[in-house]
Amino acid sequence: MSEKKEPGVVAGFKAFLMRGNVVDLAVAVVIGAAFTNIVNSVVKGVINPLVGAIGTKNLDSYSSCLKGPCETAADGTVTSGVMILWGSVLGATLSFVITAAVVYFLMVLPMSKYLARQEARRKAREGTHEIIEVTELEVLKEIRDALVAQRGSGHTEH
Repeated sequence: MSEKKEPGVVAGFKAFLMRGNVVDLAVAVVIGAAFTNIVNSVVKGVINPLVGAIGTKNLDSYSSCLKGPCETAADGTVTSGVMILWGSVLGATLSFVITAAVVYFLMVLPMSKYLARQEARRKAREGTHEIIEVTELEVLKEIRDALVAQRGSGHTEH
């Protein structure tokens, strides 16, 4: 009796790596890492100066003292009190919103519109194909009816 050998671990791992989704995910991670530098530059070069027009350029300097008095050392560490550093949260939130907006408006929206157009073209082609088939079917029915009518008239003459 011959037993089927199960694929080895290496073969299974190779099959896993060669799936399209894994490769797409790897590409997305690499592109995302590179895109992070662009977003950080936009936040640092555009958003922070706009915020700096109102207050300070460095969002990390925005904080509130929850339990005072708050004192900080020269290196920026809090020596007494409880400091809430809400400026860094605001900066991270702005980075996220900018990233999400760029990804949506420059990648997701155009791609979904493109796919919708492709689907509409495909449906239009299928609709035309169905109409042609129906028309051909109607023509064949007419030919059949004409042949039946011819045979019927031929039998009555004999």
